[in-house]
Amino acid sequence: MDYTYKLEFKVRDYECDLQGVVNNGVYQNYLEHARHELLLDRGVDFAELAKNNINLVVVRAELDYKTPLTSGDQFWIGVNVEQPSKIRFKFSQDIYRSSDDKLVLKAKITGTALNARGRPFVPEVISNLFN
Repeated sequence: MDYTYKLEFKVRDYECDLQGVVNNGVYQNYLEHARHELLLDRGVDFAELAKNNINLVVVRAELDYKTPLTSGDQFWIGVNVEQPSKIRFKFSQDIYRSSDDKLVLKAKITGTALNARGRPFVPEVISNLFN
């Protein structure tokens, strides 16, 4: 699959649970970091949006775990983004172990932005990502 953005990582010891694999909740941190880096790469500053009362929020997260990562594993995340409606945007994200490009996780993260009144919308800086 082709991705509009890729980011590489390495598993740190403290991200693993007693079974020696990455804790399932840690994957959401990896995915979030990749989304933020994609936005920064495209000139969208997440923190600056918040200062301007535009808050990007996740409204749905679908994660399909395929293969666990362990301490020291290097991996990469591929990201694609689309706008399925006037008030939603969706990130399709896949995690692959670098040593063999084995699929680790498939995720679909749906988000929106909330304006100062708490109403959902897609700001222009985000909708420009889809043009």
